[in-house]
Amino acid sequence: MDGVVYREDHLIEGAVALIQLFQEKNIPFLFLTNNSAPTPEDLVVKLRHLGISDLGPHHFYTSAMNTADFLSVTHPQRTAYAIGEGGLLSALKDAGIANDSIRPHYVVVGEGSPTMDKLNKAHSLIEKGARLVATNPDNWCPVSDSATRPGAGATVAYLEASTGQRAYYLGKPNPYMFARAARRLGNGNALLSEVVMIGDTMETDIRGAVEIGMQAYLVLTGSTRIGDLPNYVYQPTRVLNSIADLIEEVSTGVPGDEKGSPALTGGPRNGKRGTRHQTDEERFGRPRPAMTR
Repeated sequence: MDGVVYREDHLIEGAVALIQLFQEKNIPFLFLTNNSAPTPEDLVVKLRHLGISDLGPHHFYTSAMNTADFLSVTHPQRTAYAIGEGGLLSALKDAGIANDSIRPHYVVVGEGSPTMDKLNKAHSLIEKGARLVATNPDNWCPVSDSATRPGAGATVAYLEASTGQRAYYLGKPNPYMFARAARRLGNGNALLSEVVMIGDTMETDIRGAVEIGMQAYLVLTGSTRIGDLPNYVYQPTRVLNSIADLIEEVSTGVPGDEKGSPALTGGPRNGKRGTRHQTDEERFGRPRPAMTR
């Protein structure tokens, strides 16, 4: 959502008009976010304050909800020790996943500012056999054009290093996030090729959509710049300046010209400030670090 619909506390131009068109034409839509901290009700209020009304909790699907869905399907009667905010705690409770601080099946990590006591507890539970699950792989997340905050991936990296256990990451770009979102859009009948994912981040939004077979529209109002595209093997279906580029074709029902992806020139790559997501690099069989250096 951030970088596509709004930036900081301001709506991106065209957001209100596009959402109104979706509602008027009964086009199903869903906001996906890797931020596990807010509940869907929190997000309804946030967008209402920004200027988008007539939304309900059913219009939102968070990485916390995705994690709860995954655990519910794959492991009945599971329990979890959660490190995170209200959105994660609420999603786990709604899915019937009991809180367990003694011998949980899973340690689940989301956004937040965990205390050392919480981290030490999680470390101990993982050593006793709990499996480590992350709501998303984001090491850091932008909060403004010039500032970031630590993400769930950063907290999980701490526990991976201290326990030697590799986490399983839900949220974007895990295909499970996109599959469950598509099911919500079409009541289980949506064809993936007919679903469009609009996002601003190549590593999560575009990668996940491409890998599962959705159309992937990249907007340049967020974290990705046009010059970044040669860095990626996978490419978006279309590149848009902003979501405002879609207003006319949604209004008229006439598809716009496919811009496609800029050709890979093989030119110099843009520098990066370190991997943003824990899944940017594959790591297999990483040994547990020595207790001391």
